Amino acid sequence: MQPLLQLSGIEKAFPGVKALNGASLAVYPGRVMALVGENGAGKSTMMKVLTGIYSRDAGSLRWLGNEVTFSGPKASQEAGIGIIHQELNLIPQLSVAENIFLGREWVNRFGRIDWKKMHAEAEALLKRLNLRFSSHKLVGDLSIGDQQMVEIAKVLSFKSQVIIMDEPTDALTDTETLSLFRVINELKAQGCGIVYISHRMKEIFEICDDVTVFRDGQFIAERAVSDLSEESLIEMMVGRKLEDQYPHIDQAPGDIRLKVENLSGPGVDNVSFTLRKGEILGISGLMGAGRTELMKVLYGALPRTHGKVTLNGRDIITRSPQDGLACGIVYISEDRKRDGLVLGMSVKENMSLTALRYFSRGDGRLKHAEEQLAVGDFIRLFNVKTPSMMQPIGLLSGGNQQKVAIARGLMTRPDVLILDEPTRGVDVGAKKEIYQLINQFKAEGLSIILVSSEMPEVLGMSDRILVMHEGHLSGEFSREQATQESLMAAAVGKQHSEDLVV
Repeated sequence: MQPLLQLSGIEKAFPGVKALNGASLAVYPGRVMALVGENGAGKSTMMKVLTGIYSRDAGSLRWLGNEVTFSGPKASQEAGIGIIHQELNLIPQLSVAENIFLGREWVNRFGRIDWKKMHAEAEALLKRLNLRFSSHKLVGDLSIGDQQMVEIAKVLSFKSQVIIMDEPTDALTDTETLSLFRVINELKAQGCGIVYISHRMKEIFEICDDVTVFRDGQFIAERAVSDLSEESLIEMMVGRKLEDQYPHIDQAPGDIRLKVENLSGPGVDNVSFTLRKGEILGISGLMGAGRTELMKVLYGALPRTHGKVTLNGRDIITRSPQDGLACGIVYISEDRKRDGLVLGMSVKENMSLTALRYFSRGDGRLKHAEEQLAVGDFIRLFNVKTPSMMQPIGLLSGGNQQKVAIARGLMTRPDVLILDEPTRGVDVGAKKEIYQLINQFKAEGLSIILVSSEMPEVLGMSDRILVMHEGHLSGEFSREQATQESLMAAAVGKQHSEDLVV
């Protein structure tokens, strides 16, 4: 089969690193090509070379059989290549229709915007994606998942022949994901080629026809998905066997460190639970169940309207994140780029930002040598792949950014570490490293709350699991009791928090 798009022998170097070294990728009509590899393998760089954001140092790019070089994203888009970025690229103050057709609005014969036609076209796209919100709605009023679907609608509006989807389901609910898969199958039937970039193995085997594997900037293999198992694919990605994806350690938890009684706030209603020293407490539930809201009320990022929180036997009140930090509670956000990191700052500055008081001389000056020593220790402990601690963190891969975010929290020497979706957008190799670090902190007596949408992750890493439904706790399970079926039953509200003993 002749490919729509073919990149061969692509090379791209930056100061201190060769991001792509003979990398290749082919996209075929009516097929979905998964592009997989660990963070830092070169996937994002390849997409930027393809769309003209980066110029290639060597190699060939053939589009519809012709050798081409795109001058930038606009040129590749107009040629028929659409890309849905992992990071949202929308204007919150504009409507859905305005975002979809921004810069190419429908106009009438008088040169004025034809609002009626533009909204009709937008509504047709939303209907195609099985979305229920109006094209008149402001994007800023939509959930992150719905905003992602607007990005998808925008790319569909270009009638692209090849569509690149970079972690497209990262913020989608199960229902939205099914709608996306339905649209992907529809696009395949129309002869479109899809590049599907994802760390979610289940999705690759569910929706993709072929897979291309990158490792350390190099092309490793192109295979039919039907010829692979999850284990063999992971082994190609990381270059080694991952014997145990979720390395849980058995140890008896210590005394109760955190006690939450009847806690209420925005999106949270009358929640009670305990957390012990050296325990990993998993928090499961469907998107919108109130998991993140519960953590933010506990941490002080959202207001507490009712309830009592006791930490190490002392009642605490957290009215702000600063209060949470001062009390010994650290929250690592599910959205590291919006809430967790300052992308223009260096690795060192990001890692030490919330712990500067430990490096202060008391006269406003910092003990720079001590700060650098501590940051260097964490870089080695977390195996952060960076040319230097002065590297802007925005240039690191997602997995390495996440390691820095977690290290920053640990630098404040907390009693309670809250990890909200800690491995979202992180490759399988970096996941394993993060799990091993979590276990190490657990063994040292740190109390950890693990919020995750990935049920195998919650089941694999947790000592005890709480399930939320519509702002309430709907289930509590020991590690031995918990199954995917029992967690899902509680997640859809088949058990109520008043039945729980916490």
